[in-house]
Amino acid sequence: MTRFDSLADWLRWQETLHPREIELGLDRVRAVADRLDLLQPACPVVTVGGTNGKGSTLAYLEAIYSHAGYRTGLYTSPHLIRYNERIRIEQCEAADADIMAAFAAVDAARGDISLTYFEFGTLAALWLFARAQVDVTLLEVGLGGRLDAVNILDADVAVVTSIGLDHMDWLGETRDLIAREKAGIFRVGRPAICGDPDPPADLAAAAAERGAHWYALDRAFGSRRSRDGYWDWWSLQCTWQELPLPALGGGVQLHNAAAALMAVECLQSRLPVARAAIAGGLATAVLAGRCQHLTQDGIELVLDVAHNAEAAAALADWLAVHPAAGRTRAVYAGLADKDVRSVLAPLLPGVDCWYVGSLSGSRARHADSVLPLLVEADAAAAGYDDVAAAWHAARADSRPDDRILVFGSFLTVGEVLKLLESLKG
Repeated sequence: MTRFDSLADWLRWQETLHPREIELGLDRVRAVADRLDLLQPACPVVTVGGTNGKGSTLAYLEAIYSHAGYRTGLYTSPHLIRYNERIRIEQCEAADADIMAAFAAVDAARGDISLTYFEFGTLAALWLFARAQVDVTLLEVGLGGRLDAVNILDADVAVVTSIGLDHMDWLGETRDLIAREKAGIFRVGRPAICGDPDPPADLAAAAAERGAHWYALDRAFGSRRSRDGYWDWWSLQCTWQELPLPALGGGVQLHNAAAALMAVECLQSRLPVARAAIAGGLATAVLAGRCQHLTQDGIELVLDVAHNAEAAAALADWLAVHPAAGRTRAVYAGLADKDVRSVLAPLLPGVDCWYVGSLSGSRARHADSVLPLLVEADAAAAGYDDVAAAWHAARADSRPDDRILVFGSFLTVGEVLKLLESLKG
């Protein structure tokens, strides 16, 4: 018998089930997974961690394997609009009824074991993938790696996309300490792929200590531009030439795409993939909220979840290469645990006007704490009580050929996407 009749009720209950919103550790979630017989998947598992680039790398892998004819299971977090975005089978979001069935199975198996919201969702995704008999399981690390719930599975291939200074309260205050946590997804005798062009030394050291096979960007594999619109991928074993540039935009995407192709190469003996599938996947990968482009009445909209210094710098680089025809207006709202100064700084030169909103919740940053930094930088800025008000003000001020940039958090981008979706209805 199911505990609730709607997905929303299940999720509200899960938010209150465990005494802490985040509690890193594997004992509880592994025990429940064992009861559900989820710890030994029948298919290869690719686990992707890192500060930035996780979602993009997984989007390339999902698209490539789908083009190759494989049944994919993709688990990511957080979501932008609907919880269903987190669990995808064959590139389709899981239906409410299927997720609720998975939640009921997890609930029945856990007994008196308390689970966090994220742990409940992770187990539900693995349960659905097992039932669907997917050919490849693709998992995004939620936080860190070593103690993250997805790490209950032994990844056949583990990828760390980048190492930046984020979530320092949980992972450590230096890149080396953070690297150690993220290296927790590496396994003995299995590929450990690094997509960071300048990783801290402790990442490679941790791979060696764990007995993993180390594949580093620009050493074991890499990318080089060829003619306009194309690039070449190489490894010590093979080369793929004249591939279409990654669909998700930005120069850093070559690093993410290269890491994804290294993962594909490492699994070729179990999941053979031809060049046509690689090219098709790279050209058609879709990921909402990552340099996402929309147009409304001649106004360009760019939505990006960039919320830390490295992601903001990559977004600024993209904007510099793709200047707007008119003025650029930024709608920004972020969380209090982010270094807002380092997030704003790279984007200041490319933004004409700032519309700063306030998020809700215990981690929210109010617009009043952001405005002094913009005033100090001599930027034109105004504050608003919420993201919706900031968005509507920016939209009212914009004219055809202007650009509205929305960034700062998954919550910020999600709010604007919900507003745009409501307008369609």
